[in-house]
Amino acid sequence: MNRNVRRKQPLLSILVWSITTALLFLPVHQPTVSAATPKAADLVKDGQPIDTDSPRYKKLFAELRDTHQFTEKELQKLFKGVSIKRRVLELMDKQWEAKPYYKYRPLFITSKTISTGKKKLKQHRELLDRIEQEFGVDREIIVAIWGIESQFGTHSGSFPVFQTLNTLFDAYPRRSDFFRKQLIHFLLLCRENQMDPHQVKGSYAGAFGQTQFIPSSFREYAVSFDGDKRRDVFNSTEDILASIANYLHRFKWRRTAPIYADIGSELKSKELISANAKGRKGRVTYQEIVSAQGVDIPLPPGNRKLSVVGLEIAPTKGGGYRYVAGYPNFQAITEWNHSNRYAMAVSELAEAIR
Repeated sequence: MNRNVRRKQPLLSILVWSITTALLFLPVHQPTVSAATPKAADLVKDGQPIDTDSPRYKKLFAELRDTHQFTEKELQKLFKGVSIKRRVLELMDKQWEAKPYYKYRPLFITSKTISTGKKKLKQHRELLDRIEQEFGVDREIIVAIWGIESQFGTHSGSFPVFQTLNTLFDAYPRRSDFFRKQLIHFLLLCRENQMDPHQVKGSYAGAFGQTQFIPSSFREYAVSFDGDKRRDVFNSTEDILASIANYLHRFKWRRTAPIYADIGSELKSKELISANAKGRKGRVTYQEIVSAQGVDIPLPPGNRKLSVVGLEIAPTKGGGYRYVAGYPNFQAITEWNHSNRYAMAVSELAEAIR
């Protein structure tokens, strides 16, 4: 991983980054755990050996052998001594409450991040020229996501991904099936890209590299753009930035098309109120917004429907909400991360570094 020498970051900022980015690709709605329900971390000890002779692992090994052609010798070597990382479960057990936008935004949009983003635009100008032409995604958005995901590659996580995914498969019942699939994808991508599964590090939720892809997203969207055919989201800036662009391209990003537009401090129709309440899945027509809000905003490409996003304003600045219309490009960002707040932070960071 490309890590430059840097000053140590405050522990709080690193924890905030870790909790926020680790949840990027996980479904937003998770069941609430009551206080009486034992947490996953309470049921295990750190370093506790995982029983690979259990029925769940026997079934996993059978699939890896029969469907993916791993040999028994390979599996025994890979899984020998695998153990529980209790800290992974402790962090997964924490309920990350959604912050109002006026608290969320400053986590990612700082003078340092903007300054670094501007430097990255200049440093990688020719590369970004090629990526824009190939994938049709605006460079500022690519760099903004890079900055938010891994602080431009300076913080990509320190948890061994193989141990993390085994811990979550074996000892996190609510998401066991999901992490079983990710574990299989991880072993496949390591084989496909000549990576040692035991050497890859990432977040406590199994995301890794400067893109912070989970394994299934890596296999689907990561690309090689440096000419060697190996997809490297750890060290190859070409692959990292092109992979971010490819993800958005696959969700129909349109270069230079609108991303969002302000539509007022209150919503003036039931349709808009309903769309806002539905979150990222809520959609209304352009005509409905223009008619209800009395605003003059750009037409969306293909006359596609728009999102309605409410952003909390700090009480010290009057409180209330700032409402924006999210265009198809905004919606593409919410495919990367299902949070409208995240999409707005990316959009505003991109504006600031442009």
